[in-house]
Amino acid sequence: MVNAFGAQETESLWRTSVGNGYSGPTVSEGRVFLMDRDMERSNRERVLCFDAETGESIWTVEYDCTYHSIGYPEGPRTSVACEKGFVYSLGTMGDVYCIHAGDGEIRWRLDLKDRYSLKMPVWGLAASPLLWKGLLLLQAGAREGACMVALDKTSGKEVWRALEDGASYSSPIIVTRKGVDVLVCWTAQRVVGLDPLTGRLFWAVPMPPGEIRQNVATPVLWRDYLFLSSFFDGALLLKLSEDGRDASKVWRRKGANERDTDALHCCISTPVLWEDYIYGIDSYGKLRCLEIGTGDRIWEEDSVVPLGRWATAHLVRNGAKIWIFSEKGELIVARFSPKGYEELDRTQVIDVSVKPLDRRGGVCWAHPAFAGGRLYARNDRELVCVELGLED
Repeated sequence: MVNAFGAQETESLWRTSVGNGYSGPTVSEGRVFLMDRDMERSNRERVLCFDAETGESIWTVEYDCTYHSIGYPEGPRTSVACEKGFVYSLGTMGDVYCIHAGDGEIRWRLDLKDRYSLKMPVWGLAASPLLWKGLLLLQAGAREGACMVALDKTSGKEVWRALEDGASYSSPIIVTRKGVDVLVCWTAQRVVGLDPLTGRLFWAVPMPPGEIRQNVATPVLWRDYLFLSSFFDGALLLKLSEDGRDASKVWRRKGANERDTDALHCCISTPVLWEDYIYGIDSYGKLRCLEIGTGDRIWEEDSVVPLGRWATAHLVRNGAKIWIFSEKGELIVARFSPKGYEELDRTQVIDVSVKPLDRRGGVCWAHPAFAGGRLYARNDRELVCVELGLED
């Protein structure tokens, strides 16, 4: 039977062993890059490189990294960034590496703890590094005005620093409006727009944390709107000015608690904005559709993932369809619309992580990668490549 992926069966092309971690794979120029923690020698973090066609290991860079007072200490959180033959990684405790993608030679390295006075968040550094016009942009959360730092990507030298804020777990993004580039960063206390060239503050909108700082999902841009959602602190919709140098609040909604939620309280998964509606996974796993102008709930669906605290599914829009990688290691193809949720197909692609994440019998929390008609996904034991059978 031909499924929604266009293939007779969804089978793995290859599988290869990896260690623990929450780092999602990055695919670039025929190679797959991943971070993990060698659990046989638990004080070692690693950056791994594999052949995207065969899964063959090409090189490994490993270094000493003892975790201190870190919740969920199973491994790195961030995905590596790749550009022009080099790989850039950020470890849980602040180790930054620039590595030649071809042979694994280290070009430069630095320990953010040595250079800055870090205010380490509970779950470690988790915002992925961002490359932009020769700069490596990091949410370090350091004191002395170094929440955000920009490093020269060729040398690792500091170019600028900005903000006294604490670090969140949300990765920064660049948005371009009328030719103006704006670095959007969601810190522990607020969301800000910075000049990525200098770190100068364009605008800031407060979103102070309540019970616990848990900003994880990436900000999402749709037309003029910028949307943010947090497990404890609810949702915020901003409207950007034409050139992005200013932002104003459209609405802010927050429920009474983590169960009695309003609008959308996302945990790990980033929402999707499409055709003036917001779609996302709420605090305990329900998929919700919101009207973008008001945040009013249009519908909710509880069949995507097993319901439970911090239930997660990663949503990726592909044309008119949504690909969902669930925390149970399933790939789901669906359609979202204001009329409801339509599931087209569902298939198991990888087993769950059990030892470090025993919630609901084990879960997969790392974001997958889609590249070249293939899916790359990881758990606490292996990295898997699945052929999707797509013509495009």
